[in-house]
Amino acid sequence: MNEAYLPIGRFARLCRLSVKQLRHYDELGLLPPDHVDPDTGYRYYRPDQARAAMLIGLLRSIDVPLTSIGRVLAGDTGALGGVRDRMEADLARRERNFAALERILADGLPRPEVTVVREPARRVAVVRDIATPDRIGVVTSACVARLLAAVGTPKGLLIGLFPLDLTRELAVAVTVETSEDVPGTSPDVLPGGLYASVTHVGPYDQIPLTAHALLAWVGERGHTPEGPLREVYVSNPVTTPQNRLVTHLMIKLEDPE
Repeated sequence: MNEAYLPIGRFARLCRLSVKQLRHYDELGLLPPDHVDPDTGYRYYRPDQARAAMLIGLLRSIDVPLTSIGRVLAGDTGALGGVRDRMEADLARRERNFAALERILADGLPRPEVTVVREPARRVAVVRDIATPDRIGVVTSACVARLLAAVGTPKGLLIGLFPLDLTRELAVAVTVETSEDVPGTSPDVLPGGLYASVTHVGPYDQIPLTAHALLAWVGERGHTPEGPLREVYVSNPVTTPQNRLVTHLMIKLEDPE
């Protein structure tokens, strides 16, 4: 055996990894040994493989996925940027969840007053997009920007439409009432009828707390909710502090026969 080779146990100690980890990285093709004894199956590594081994250990210690590490080792310089973006999105999600939990701990589960109102049918201009559950806020903001670019200063309130079922891909829409077609948008009619309505005061990312209370009210009274969930944005988020933003949430109910 070439004396330049290191047996797997010694190489593992040098790189501050376990033998089990090295075997796993070999199975994945991330760090195959330079030589495998055909008779014993023992794995041997070159000393200059230590840098790659320690890089794998470093990146795993900061939760970089093995698939991304493989791309880094293959010379893909953009792989870590994608990992950073996903971590940033996950951190933002955790911060939103923490803020919601803090609100529940401080104020208890929301029990806002629910009213039943009759809404007229409304002719609207609509922009639509598809979002994953973790990107609803981002996609909704983009829809608002597209709608405002198309209609200019809206004469009515913006209304967001969101499905009740949270699937992997969600149809998101933002509308504004208008009497004429608007280039860059689609015409539609929001149906009238009976709606359960509740007012949410606070950040948009805590709307799910109030929506939960609204849906619980609907379910407790035996109503069959009809989607989508409407979010009527009363406040201007540019000039209104987040904790004072007012949003009306509405769920269509079946009309009594």
